[in-house]
Amino acid sequence: MSTKKITFENSRGEKLSAKIELPIDQHPHNFAIFAHCFTCNKNFRAVRYITQSLCAEGFGVLNFDFTGLGESEGDFADTTFSSSVDDLICAAGYLKENYESPSMFVGHSLGGAAVILAASQIEEVKAVVTVGTPSAPQHVKHLLQSGIEEINEKGLAEINIGGRPFTVKKEFIDDLDKQNLLGMVSRMKKSFLFMHSPQDRIVGIENAAELYQAAKHPKSFISLDGADHLLSKEIDACYAGDVIANWARRYVEIPEPIELSTQSHIVAYLNTKDKFTTQIKADQHRLVADEPKSFGGNDFGPSPYQLLASGLAACTVMTLRMYANHKKWDLHEIYCHIRHEKTHMEDCQDCDNPKAKIDKFTRELEIIGDLDDAQRQRLLEIADKCPVHRTLEGEAHIETKLI
Repeated sequence: MSTKKITFENSRGEKLSAKIELPIDQHPHNFAIFAHCFTCNKNFRAVRYITQSLCAEGFGVLNFDFTGLGESEGDFADTTFSSSVDDLICAAGYLKENYESPSMFVGHSLGGAAVILAASQIEEVKAVVTVGTPSAPQHVKHLLQSGIEEINEKGLAEINIGGRPFTVKKEFIDDLDKQNLLGMVSRMKKSFLFMHSPQDRIVGIENAAELYQAAKHPKSFISLDGADHLLSKEIDACYAGDVIANWARRYVEIPEPIELSTQSHIVAYLNTKDKFTTQIKADQHRLVADEPKSFGGNDFGPSPYQLLASGLAACTVMTLRMYANHKKWDLHEIYCHIRHEKTHMEDCQDCDNPKAKIDKFTRELEIIGDLDDAQRQRLLEIADKCPVHRTLEGEAHIETKLI
């Protein structure tokens, strides 16, 4: 995935630090917003792994630090649960203005409670996912238990959470007490996925049962058996991300891939909005070709010349493999490295000039096996006899017609 660092303002004008993660090989078909757990930040491990899984399935994901956390401006002591919900709504507004409205919210722990309330105010959000989320925001008060008496007496207290000190004010506690999360869930017409570990010692799995019971269909529950509350193991976070990505495909609109058909073996398709991003079908195989961003492309796939050089490399190693097998030589592995010294875009700017640059492919072979010098030299000679090599050095005739 590719990462773009951005900032956006909350409703109080404070700049919140965020990252937009995008698929590496396509435009996002949908955007999601991930809300991290209480006192965590956008760089938290579970956030990273779940985001990677979503991007691999074509989602764009916005992760951000809530006010006063991570790299965001503001003082955490001045925040409330409602202000976190407002931060999420502002994040959705940024996506709508600069990309497109998010269709899915994902929230971890108390972040899951926040995404439920934020999603209730955003019509475009169709799917809501919670991971280890309490059924009532008031549940987080047990983390503050050591300072509740001081908060009630003095209006604030410094509390250690996860090894870090946080100042919590009475306004935060009072705001938690006002929330009715189950009542909101019961009224929402969204698709829900509740994920929870039976071994969660911070937020018991009964919370997921209560959320599931309150929600209308369509709703789903996935047990994250063996995981801890923070999904600190990579395997657990990646599993959660894979499940979320595949579940969401049922509840958000994903454009169908362009249907390509031809009576030839290969067809390439390009429309007006995709710059140079070209869809290719070679018999039953789907490919993407593109140009680098420096040439105005999206860099979602190899360039035409890279595909050509790839064909030469592939044909070379296949030819050497067949020859070594025929000779019963002990050839274990073959690497063919190709370097092409002329670019497609430079050609196109001077296509009619007969003195245009000559293409030069530099091919380097890395041969691993129990072979003597004579055998290695013979394989070097055989490389020049591969069919694609012969085609490139021969005189090919291309006939073009309109249909």
